[in-house]
Amino acid sequence: MTAARWLTRDDLASSARTAEGLLLVAPDLSSVFPLGPEDAAAATGLTAAALRAAGVGGRDRVVVALAEPAGALWTAAAAQVARAAAAVGPRGRLRLHHALTALGATTLVSTPTGAMDLLARLHLEFLLDPLDLGLDHIVLTGEIASRRTMGHLAGEFGCAVTEVLASPFGGAALAFRAAEDAPLTPLADGVLGLASLTKDDLAGPQDALAELVLTPSGHSTLGDAVLRTGLVARADGSGGAGLPAPAHTVGDHVLVRGVWLALPRVEKALSKIDGVTGWELSVERQGTLDAAALTVSFGRESLVRNPMWRSRIEQAVRALTPISIDVRIAQDVLETPVPGTVDDRRGHHLGRDRALVS
Repeated sequence: MTAARWLTRDDLASSARTAEGLLLVAPDLSSVFPLGPEDAAAATGLTAAALRAAGVGGRDRVVVALAEPAGALWTAAAAQVARAAAAVGPRGRLRLHHALTALGATTLVSTPTGAMDLLARLHLEFLLDPLDLGLDHIVLTGEIASRRTMGHLAGEFGCAVTEVLASPFGGAALAFRAAEDAPLTPLADGVLGLASLTKDDLAGPQDALAELVLTPSGHSTLGDAVLRTGLVARADGSGGAGLPAPAHTVGDHVLVRGVWLALPRVEKALSKIDGVTGWELSVERQGTLDAAALTVSFGRESLVRNPMWRSRIEQAVRALTPISIDVRIAQDVLETPVPGTVDDRRGHHLGRDRALVS
C-alpha cells in the first residue's frame, strides 16, 4: 500500500484539465473525480446496493434531496431499485414537502441536517404531522450527523432510518449502518480503509484517530491510488467488525452543509483585497443546520467601517462556494498579518495540518 499514489482532494482538482470521461465535480471545483463507463456503472451499483440495504424495493418511490454531483447519481441508482425516483435538490423545505406529497414518496434521501430541518419546519412552520407523509425509509448521507439524529427521525416519521457513508468526491455509496452506535458495513471489499494521519500508510491498532481512505482498485484511472477523504474516525472498540463511522474532518477543506469548503481558496480570495490582515471561519450547528461566518480583520482603522471593502469581501466569498457564509468585520485593527484560522464549534474539524492533530 505504501507504494501507491496517495492523493488528496487538491490532487484530484489539479487533474481537471486532463481528466476524461464523466467528471463528477465539487460545486467549487475543489475535486474532480473521473468516471469511465464501467466506473459509472460500479458507482451506481454500489449506491443501489445501499438503498437495498436500507430496505428500499420495487414498491417504493424515492425523492432525492441532495446537491450535485451526488443527486444525479443517487437518483439513477434509486431508479434501478425502486418503482420511481426523482431529484429535487437540497434547498427549500416547503418545496421538498410538496414534492414528497405530490410524488407519493415512500423514501427520502437527504443530508442529516436537511432531514432534521424538514422535521423542524413541519412542526413549527407548516403545523403538519410528520407521520402524515407516510415515509417508510429515510436515508441519510453527505454529512456528519449530530448525536441521536437517527433515532429522533425514526421516532418522528415512524420509519426506518439508515446512514450511508458516501464518497466525498462523487457521492457514491460506500458503507452503511442502521443504528448510531453500530459500525459501518462496507458495501464492497477493498474499497474503504483507515490510514494514519501523519504518514502515507494504513493505520495501526495504536492509532486513536484514523482517516478514511478510498482504495478504488478497479477504477479505470485511479486504480493504483489511495484517496484521502478528509473524514476522520475514532477507534470505537468494535473489535474489527466493520469500520468506525467518521466523527471529524481534517485538512484544507471543511465540511459545511454537505459541501466541502476549500480554505486555500478563501485565503487566495482575501489576499487580493488590500488591507486584510487576518480571518477566522467559524462554523456552528445551534439549530438544525450548519451556520458559517467569516470574520475578517483589517490593518487600517479606515477600512473597518468602510462599506465598499465589506462588499468586496462579501462578493469574493459568494463567488467561492454555494454555501451561505455570513461576513463579519472585526472591530479591532490587526496591524500584523496572521494566518487564517478555523473555529469549528461543532467539534468536527480537527485542523488543517494532519501532522499536528493528536
